[in-house]
Amino acid sequence: MRQAMVAGNWKMHGLHARNEELLAALLPSLQALPDRDVEVVVCPPSIYLESVGRVLAALDGDIHLGAQNVCSQAGQGAYTGEVSVEMLRDVGCTHVILGHSERRTLFAETDEAVADKLRVALAAGLTPIVCVGEQLAEREAGETEAVVERQLTAVLAACPSDQLANMVLAYEPVWAIGTGLTATPDQAQEVHQFIRTRIARVDATMAGLVRILYGGSVKAANAKELFAMPDVDGGLIGGASLTTEFTAIVAAAGAH
Repeated sequence: MRQAMVAGNWKMHGLHARNEELLAALLPSLQALPDRDVEVVVCPPSIYLESVGRVLAALDGDIHLGAQNVCSQAGQGAYTGEVSVEMLRDVGCTHVILGHSERRTLFAETDEAVADKLRVALAAGLTPIVCVGEQLAEREAGETEAVVERQLTAVLAACPSDQLANMVLAYEPVWAIGTGLTATPDQAQEVHQFIRTRIARVDATMAGLVRILYGGSVKAANAKELFAMPDVDGGLIGGASLTTEFTAIVAAAGAH
């Protein structure tokens, strides 16, 4: 059985004082959840990874630290402004978000660039959370599966079949991110099932093990219905991860 996962993407939010306030409110409520069988990941901006990581380390791995991006080049080098997989490991990261729609649309990250980052993340032992999803115009044109297929093809080509279960996928319809719009549970399930079927063409066993998260205006009010879908294994949470509502979303994931 796949363990549920809920990852909080703080995006470009946070200052030291605000982070401390959020963690002080959030962590006790998360730890107090009864029988929580959910992998929880917190992904702050890179400049705060070390300070947030120190707080999480005191919890003995109960909540994991994730980065929002990584350089496609491993090791040391002349890549001004970049952060390497080794640096992420050094400050305690276990996870990294790759190919988020904002990276693809605002920073022109290509499918190939995402695949390159996936390779270095896997080689470093990080768990990649790889995002795929369509724009509103693409959905309205009936191109959702074609877009997701294209993005998945690059990802699957970069991931050896025996490592597929070490990767997490996140379906995030771009039209539902930060807009207040949310895919219905049936819409989410349809795409999640398509993704799992596509993985099964590579390895049927691994397709049953890969976790697929939903991301796109997930709230406490809709999390339970979304997570009840058979191929939805949790969520990649944006705005709601910056409040104690995140605890209710984790609880909803643990109920399935």
